[in-house]
Amino acid sequence: MYHPGLLAAVLVISYMLAFACIHRVLMSYRTAQGAAAWIISLLTMAPLAVPLFFLFGRSRFDGYVKARRLGNQAVNHLVERFERQNAALSEPHRQPDTDELMALTRLAKQPFSTGNDCQLLRDGVATVDALLEAMEQSQEYILLEFYIVRSDHVGDRIKQVLKRKAAEGVRVYFLYDDIGSLFLSRGYMREMRKAGVETASFGDGDVRRHRLQINFRNHRKLLICDGRVGFVGGVNLGDEYLGTAMHHEPWRDTHCRIEGPAVVALQLAWTEDWHWATKAIPELNWSWSGPYPGELDVLSVATGPADDYDSGSLFFLNAINSARDRLWITTPYFVPDQQVVNALQLAALRGVDVRILIPEKSDSLLVTLAAYSYLIQASRSGISLYQYRQGFMHQKVLLVDNRYAAIGTHNLDNRSMRLNFEIAAVIRNSAFAGEVERMLEKDLENCHLLDAAHFYDRSLPFRLACRSARLLAPLL
Repeated sequence: MYHPGLLAAVLVISYMLAFACIHRVLMSYRTAQGAAAWIISLLTMAPLAVPLFFLFGRSRFDGYVKARRLGNQAVNHLVERFERQNAALSEPHRQPDTDELMALTRLAKQPFSTGNDCQLLRDGVATVDALLEAMEQSQEYILLEFYIVRSDHVGDRIKQVLKRKAAEGVRVYFLYDDIGSLFLSRGYMREMRKAGVETASFGDGDVRRHRLQINFRNHRKLLICDGRVGFVGGVNLGDEYLGTAMHHEPWRDTHCRIEGPAVVALQLAWTEDWHWATKAIPELNWSWSGPYPGELDVLSVATGPADDYDSGSLFFLNAINSARDRLWITTPYFVPDQQVVNALQLAALRGVDVRILIPEKSDSLLVTLAAYSYLIQASRSGISLYQYRQGFMHQKVLLVDNRYAAIGTHNLDNRSMRLNFEIAAVIRNSAFAGEVERMLEKDLENCHLLDAAHFYDRSLPFRLACRSARLLAPLL
């Protein structure tokens, strides 16, 4: 039954909340475009926009305590030890930091470490096998942190190894994201906890608030064993990465196995996340002993919405602006903001070979449509946009000249640049960059080049859908 008084009350309350939301937008926005979109929506559609704002509106993860940034003495002491450890390495073997790499170290708030060995893991099968092998060989502790964990064949293999290692006396810590692992069965985690595995989910410290705020996600994929071997990259714990999941295209992804002092930097990122989720810091190994396994310089760049600035965006902009000859990027989600588009155009105009590899088939229709809307700008400036045809391209790889490569979790979209907690390993070595180049050249053999005609020759409804999807870029 229609009640005018009730409707009026709902509208009054909605607009009171809308003005409170607008106050928050004005005091905390990061981009003027995003702020304007929220303000217009809140003023014109308050009953609909207010609930959406509570779900997606925050631009900073206010509750997350970045311990080393905000003076937590325990983690700050670990960072200082890591810096002293790097300084103690033989200086003649270290390359001097160029301006752009110096900027990266300041962004990461830690130095490059040398003496590392890095192994490129070119698909999900190689990655899962390497993860299992490292866990089997661990003797003291295992630290895991993954965005997606599934109760499937891969998830069961991981679970069985962790249970067995816990029974052997190895300390096992398992951190997962609430949103990415939404469908992970309770029985899976209950079985691990019963076996002695310590588990935690990455919320925002308050379950009641977290249920009303799904904008921030821990998108990192990490494994650290004994503080000596670490893994970072795009592979989650699910059958789709092996091409064995039902109703899934084969997934093309890349991970990196690191052995050496740089593992301590990965461990620092894990420790901050675990400290946030549990308020505890486990007893871990923070010094490297014995011979150094390699000669590679590695920097761990962890970014997220709790940082002082848009560190994810700056990570990409630094690479784009510093490229001299070549800039190759692989990303499953290509929805950059305008400043990144401008930087890519300038790089192409100054003669840099800019190639961006995206999937032909994606797990997000909106992202696929939005990507087509960039074809005109890309074609005009000389940016080469390729579509990968042999399944879903999910890898996140960055190659700058023959100077360095980055393997990590960052996508070229607003979510990775401003909303997700991400991490990448930057490897400064021409030989490793050459290995990444050869890997991407094989990927390019399975790609086709897009141009403006692929947009103009499509139907008007398709083009309108692409342009409309691009308007949603801040949420994609």
